[in-house]
Amino acid sequence: MNRKKEEIKKLDRAIPPTLRSWEVPKGKQAEVMKPDVEVDCGWGKLIFAHTFKRVKKLAKTISNEKEGKRNLALYIRDPHVVIAEAPQDLFLDPSHTYRIWFDEYEKTRKKKEFTIRKARSLKDSREINRIYESRNMIKIKPSFLIKHKNSRTINFFVIEDIKKKDIIGAALGIDHKLAFNDPENGCSLWSLAVDPQASAPGVGEALVHSLIEYFMERGRDFLDLSVMHYNKPAIKLYEKLHFKRVPAFCVKHKSSVNEKLFSTPIIEKKIKKFNPYSKIIIEEARRRGIRVDPIDISHNYFSLSFGGNTIICKESLTDQTNAIAMSRCSDKRITNRILKKNDIKVPKQILARSKRIKSFLKRYDSFVAKPRKGEKGKGVLVDIKNSELKKAIELVSDYPGGGIVEEYIKGEDLSIVVIDFKAVAASVKKPPVIVGNGKLTIKELIEKQSRRRRAATGGESKIPIDTETKRCIHNAGKKMSDVLRKGVNITIRKSANLHTGGTMHDITDEINPALMKVAEKAAQILNIPVVGIDMIVPNIKSNKYVVIEANERPGLANHEPRPTAERFIDFLFPQSSGTLSKKKVI
Repeated sequence: MNRKKEEIKKLDRAIPPTLRSWEVPKGKQAEVMKPDVEVDCGWGKLIFAHTFKRVKKLAKTISNEKEGKRNLALYIRDPHVVIAEAPQDLFLDPSHTYRIWFDEYEKTRKKKEFTIRKARSLKDSREINRIYESRNMIKIKPSFLIKHKNSRTINFFVIEDIKKKDIIGAALGIDHKLAFNDPENGCSLWSLAVDPQASAPGVGEALVHSLIEYFMERGRDFLDLSVMHYNKPAIKLYEKLHFKRVPAFCVKHKSSVNEKLFSTPIIEKKIKKFNPYSKIIIEEARRRGIRVDPIDISHNYFSLSFGGNTIICKESLTDQTNAIAMSRCSDKRITNRILKKNDIKVPKQILARSKRIKSFLKRYDSFVAKPRKGEKGKGVLVDIKNSELKKAIELVSDYPGGGIVEEYIKGEDLSIVVIDFKAVAASVKKPPVIVGNGKLTIKELIEKQSRRRRAATGGESKIPIDTETKRCIHNAGKKMSDVLRKGVNITIRKSANLHTGGTMHDITDEINPALMKVAEKAAQILNIPVVGIDMIVPNIKSNKYVVIEANERPGLANHEPRPTAERFIDFLFPQSSGTLSKKKVI
C-alpha cells in the first residue's frame, strides 16, 4: 500500500497542475496560511504572493521597495494581472524556479576541505558582504544579521576553508513553515554566492547540500530556489542534484538594481559584450543617469555624457589622461627612471640588450625579465636564476620595444589604485596555486583551475601553459603529466598577475598609510589622475617598498568591494554624485 502511494506521489509531481504553491488555496489550505506575508531578508523583502488575497495590495507591496533594496514576489498565480496593476513599476523576472523533494534527495559525503555553519558574528557579516559585493549583489547591514542570528525563519550560512580559515561562500535559507505556516511544508534557498577568488571546487554545491540537509532535519518536505534563465552553470548543478523545474513565477520592482533585466534588449546585448573592467564603469554611470554610448565594443571604447560634457573611455583610461602621462606609464623603463629621479624607490633595472648587461647580472642572484612595453602580465618572468637568464632575455627581447631585466625583490605583490590623485583601494596579488587530489595530472589541475578563474572573472583571468608555467613546474621537480598527491600545493607561476591566473585580495583597511601616500606621490610625479601603482613590499604593515610599475589603465573591477567605480565617476562627473542611488549601503 505504501509503495503504491509513493508511486502515485511521484506521478503527481510530474504533472504541473498538481503543484499547489501557485494555485488558489482551497479549504483548510487557505485557512492555515498567514495572510499577506513578506519576509525581510536584509537585501529586500521576499513576498509570498500566494498568501495575498487582493491583487492590488500585492502589487503595492512589491512596489513599496526601499532605496538600495530589492523586493521580489514568488508563487504569483497570475503575474500578468499583478503587473497590469502597476506596469510602470513592475516586471516579470526572467528566472526559473527549481524544486527538490527531499524524499528524492541523495545524500553525499561532506568534503573535508570545508566547514559550513550559521553566520553569527560581525566578522561573518563583513565577509558575506565582501563576497556579495564581489558578485554585484546587495549587501546586508551587519546589525540585521546579528539581530537574526538565532532566527529559525531566516538562516544565513557561511562556508569556510578549513586550512586557510577564509569564508569563501554564503547563502540564505527561508523556512516557509515558520514564515507563513506553509501547508506544503517547504523552504527555499536565496543569495547563494561563492568568492570569485576561491580556488577550491565544489563550494556552491557543498552549500546547497548543507541547506537541504539542514531543512530535512527540521522536517521540511522540499526546497525551492530561483535562478536566472541564462545561468547555465548553476542550472546544470541544480539538475545534477535532481532539482526539477516548476511553473512558479517571480515579479520584481523596476529599479536601478534590476535595470538590466527589463531595459531595452538591444542596449543590454551590447553592454554585455564589454569586459568586466568596462562594465563596472558603465553600470555605475547608468545608475547615476549618465548616458552610455558604445563606440568600439571589441576594444572596450565607449563614451559617457552628462550635463553637456562627453568623455571617451577605454576601460578606466580616458581623455582626461594626457598622452605624455600615458607614454610615461606604458614604457616601464621611463617609469622607473622618472620615479627614481624623484626619490621614489624602484628596483635596479637595465635594458635586456644593454652592453652592460653582463656586469649587471653579476650583482644579483635572481632577476625579473619582462617586456619594456606590455600589459596583463604577458611575457613577465619572475625569480629567474643565472642559468635561465639567456633564454629569458631572448624571450622578452622579441617583444615590441624590447625587454628589460631588473633585480628580483622578494615580498608581497601590492597594487594601489589612485583616482584624482587620491589612493582609494589596495590589494595584494597572489600567484596561482594548484592543489593535488591524487587523481588528476598537473596539466589537468591547471586547466581545471583556469576554467574556474575564467568563469569568476568574465573571461579575463586564465592560466597559460607557457614557458613560465612550465619553468615553475620544472623547478618544483615535477612534470605536467605527473599526478599530484592529495593536499600537495604547487605555485605554478611566480608572477601574481590577475590575467595569468593570479588572485587579488583587498587589504585597504590593513595597509600602512605610508604606502598609500607613496602611491599618491608617484601619481603626481607621473601627472596621471587615474593609475594603478604596483609595489613589492616585505609586508603590508611595513613602510618599506619598491615601485615596480604604473598601470595607466587599472582594472577597477579587480578591487571590489572598494567603490573604485564610484570614485572614478565622481572624478569624471563630480556634479553627478547627487544623483547617486544608494544601491550598496552597509
